[in-house]
Amino acid sequence: MKHTTTTPRPRRGRGPAHRIGRTLALVLPVVLVLSGTLAVTRVSWSGGSSSSMLAASSEDVSTRASSRAPQDVLRDKLLLELQERNPGVALTHLQQAVNGRPSLARHCASIARALGRAAVRVYGPARAQSYARPVCDTSFASGVATQRG
Repeated sequence: MKHTTTTPRPRRGRGPAHRIGRTLALVLPVVLVLSGTLAVTRVSWSGGSSSSMLAASSEDVSTRASSRAPQDVLRDKLLLELQERNPGVALTHLQQAVNGRPSLARHCASIARALGRAAVRVYGPARAQSYARPVCDTSFASGVATQRG
């Protein structure tokens, strides 16, 4: 009896079927997720037609304050406070609102500029500038300056 040793055969490269299978395994889940996401966004979940959605969005803008964005409600409140009291009180309350609700911080500068413009209309440029302080950087002063010229 002759004893032969078997040497391992070199492994042949993976065939095209294996490469196609791997590609599908990577691409198919992405395609399914994207198509499912697109399908969900196209469905009218309210049960009405798309024309009812357009009609709802074109309703009168003067809706209840609770349906408006928080920064718009705050701005309107502070503008009223500026007229009834003074810009210093409005700026103090703006800073308190931003400290109490950090999500308003990104709107702080635009609200402070609006207060600055309103202060010029109510108090004049020189008196409005006297209320400037570093709330939301220098946005109040910027609003005063843009309203002057």
